[in-house]
Amino acid sequence: GIELITSYVFNKVEDIRFNSTVGRYVGYTEHGVKNAEAWNSDAGILGQEQAQLESYCKPNADIDYSAILDKT
Repeated sequence: GIELITSYVFNKVEDIRFNSTVGRYVGYTEHGVKNAEAWNSDAGILGQEQAQLESYCKPNADIDYSAILDKT
């Protein structure tokens, strides 16, 4: 399967991450935890991440995979 991970970094420290397998945001700093709670309670924001997985990642996976195999 395909997994989308979106990380938000500030001053070289990861604050928050969305993982499509988990289906929610996880915060790693105090600021990130607060944002994760807010973003996880917003179906629209979660839907945007899932839409990116469906509209961009999955259609391009075969192209990317083929390009990698062609170089080996």
